[in-house]
Amino acid sequence: MTAALARTSATFLRILALSAMMIAPVGALAWSNAGSLGIEKKGAGLVLFVTLQRQSMS
Repeated sequence: MTAALARTSATFLRILALSAMMIAPVGALAWSNAGSLGIEKKGAGLVLFVTLQRQSMS
């Protein structure tokens, strides 16, 4: 029973480590891009922002 539990635990830890290594880069990328909320006000974003502001005033 103890050997089976140890084998199951080792397998679970391997799966957990592998999935963490696969997900961590994606999570880091999502975290780094999450800081800029809203419309970036440069280029096409600025044109869209100004257009929407003018439409809301009229």
